[in-house]
Amino acid sequence: MAFHQLLRPHAAPLAALSAALVLYPTKTRLRKPIYDIPADEPTPADISATTPPPASGITDKPQDEPSPLTPRRPSPTDRLAAEIRRGRLLLHSYAVRAEDAVNGGMDRFMSAEHSFTSTVASLAPPKESNEKLLPGSIYVLVAAMAGSIIARNRNILIRAVTPLITGVGTATYVIPRTTQNVGNLIWSYEEKYPVVRDNHLRASQSIRHFIETGRAHSQMGLAMAEERVQGVRQAVEDWLKKGQ
Repeated sequence: MAFHQLLRPHAAPLAALSAALVLYPTKTRLRKPIYDIPADEPTPADISATTPPPASGITDKPQDEPSPLTPRRPSPTDRLAAEIRRGRLLLHSYAVRAEDAVNGGMDRFMSAEHSFTSTVASLAPPKESNEKLLPGSIYVLVAAMAGSIIARNRNILIRAVTPLITGVGTATYVIPRTTQNVGNLIWSYEEKYPVVRDNHLRASQSIRHFIETGRAHSQMGLAMAEERVQGVRQAVEDWLKKGQ
């Protein structure tokens, strides 16, 4: 069967469609909208120009803080660790205190030892003085014992003062530099106590005044004795001259 024979039943519809396409106008007519837009209503471009940009989400108003979570109750392991930590800190504090106490005691002991040794060394006489402590101290001890023997039948005041006077006098004569160093050391301790210092000054002044008065009286008695001896000698010489 030929191809044109197959198209023959459909020839009439195709011809009608072709005629319709030829006769359809080239410019289409705009369709009228369903709703009429007023003339004074803003256009979409105007709306986009006057609308502010969207907010960024950052505001000055403080936001609500999130509610804190419910605290977790410590477990037995946590409580045990806390007790062990507290015990270790307490034990460490006691150990530090004990160490500080031992160090302080050693410092005080070393300071006292250094003070004692330096004090004893300061009492020794210098080498150029030619003083010897061993025989000099023996002489002082013998003099103090002799003073005690001399005043054994006296009252208690004389028995207490006489050995001291004889010992100090002998020490001043035998070992003067050592005696002076001892006196300076005693005076340095007495200066810390005003009452003892004042009493020492008054006693030393009284003793000095007594010694000076005794010396003056002895010199006066010696001068009077010399005058009497000279007078007796002159009288004897005159008597002898008359006898001749």
